[in-house]
Amino acid sequence: MQSVLKMTNISIEFPGVKALDSVDFTMKSGTTHALIGANGAGKSTLMKVLSGAYDHYTGDILLDSKKTSIRSPKDALVNGIQIVHQEVDTALIPYLTVGENIMLSSTVNGMGKKQFINWKVLHKQATDILKTLNINVSSKKLVSELTLAEKQMVLIARTVSTDCKFLILDEPTAPLSYSETKELFRIVKELKDKNVGIVFISHRLPEIFEVCEEITIMRNGKLVTHELIKHTTQNKVVENMLGRELEEQFPEKASDCGEVIYEVSNLHDADKLSKVSMTVRKGEIVGIAGLVGAGKTELCKALFGETKITSGEVKLHGKKLTLTSPYHAVKQGIALVPEERRKEGILVHESVVTNLTAANLGAFTRPFSFLNRKAEKQRAVQVIESLGVKTPSEEAIVKNLSGGNQQKIAIGKWLIADAEVYIFDEPTKGVDVGAKKDIFELICELASRGKAIIYASSELAEIIGITNRVYVLYDGRAVKELDTSDTKEADLLYYSTGGN
Repeated sequence: MQSVLKMTNISIEFPGVKALDSVDFTMKSGTTHALIGANGAGKSTLMKVLSGAYDHYTGDILLDSKKTSIRSPKDALVNGIQIVHQEVDTALIPYLTVGENIMLSSTVNGMGKKQFINWKVLHKQATDILKTLNINVSSKKLVSELTLAEKQMVLIARTVSTDCKFLILDEPTAPLSYSETKELFRIVKELKDKNVGIVFISHRLPEIFEVCEEITIMRNGKLVTHELIKHTTQNKVVENMLGRELEEQFPEKASDCGEVIYEVSNLHDADKLSKVSMTVRKGEIVGIAGLVGAGKTELCKALFGETKITSGEVKLHGKKLTLTSPYHAVKQGIALVPEERRKEGILVHESVVTNLTAANLGAFTRPFSFLNRKAEKQRAVQVIESLGVKTPSEEAIVKNLSGGNQQKIAIGKWLIADAEVYIFDEPTKGVDVGAKKDIFELICELASRGKAIIYASSELAEIIGITNRVYVLYDGRAVKELDTSDTKEADLLYYSTGGN
């Protein structure tokens, strides 16, 4: 029997922001329902209300016409509602095993009974769940040792361990490879067949049209439309999201780059990378393409001094760099916008102004004096305006902003620091089409100022659209160098999967 979930007249405010304004949302179990909108539209906030993360909302939640009070995650769990967050590290305990994380809900709920945990049974139950989802990860492995994709799958496995009627997937495919995404879709279909309702939040429209039956679109905290997928098109969806027609996404690339200013020669790390060599010219955007697990993030971290380079060398303007830590990388003109922005790229509990100036506090400190707050604030306001960051003020707490605006702040702090080499690792992950265009324009503007840009992404269309050249990584090696003006996505996919 199908269950019907209704949210009616939902509103919620945060200091200076009305995040939701009288929003209605309806779905049935056994269906997949897309919930989309530009960054800041309110879709994640609406689902946080449904999953019990926020308790100060107004409006009603009904299950099968019965009014239900959901004011905590426990309330949501009791009613069979669960969420898999986009930022997976916020929902997992890294020093526990995979099995302990999967069985966490049942373990915690049973703790009041003063019972001992049968670890053998726990790991068998977790292993059985992993097997049903075709996830090839040991239940005894520490979560801290997992890849992003594996962490995502562990979270989905956790929901299967409980009685789940409605499952919210917030950007579930963002960290997944093509094959892992197909596996996720198989799992979604199986859950649907078991009468679980799936709320699917994604900025990847082809995926939505592949797996969803219905779609709800939000904009600026309000409901725009709710209709069947078969009655709409991707272009119409984008227009409803943005409130206007979509313009050409990629800016024009510079064709006359200068001399080589950044060189990587025969680089190895202790784990993944082997014999990686590359060059970047002044004003050039060089892509690093590859599937999840190819070594893109490992390369970015090695070039930023976050992980140890065991052999090889990196030169800037012919001078060998000492990359023993991120501090030394920043001092030598290197900037990194990391893939996991909430964990590594921003200070989520600090203000916008604190985040924007954190990488270059020396510029706002007088000799033998304190921080010049007025100058710091003025510069932050300039960057907010130039990047189009949507925030009630420069003093707003960053965790209350949308993912796209958080990403702009992660980039903006390096504009103030004025680096020479900018490394972007999956910069558009979890970002809507409008904010993507803003980020592309920002990156092209940095290139026009003579900066050397490294753009690492598994989004092959973005690599083709924004870069001048591309190095394809496969299993930690740079297997092919290509001029992107003469390259198709199929070529990148061919080399990314081991073709030669």
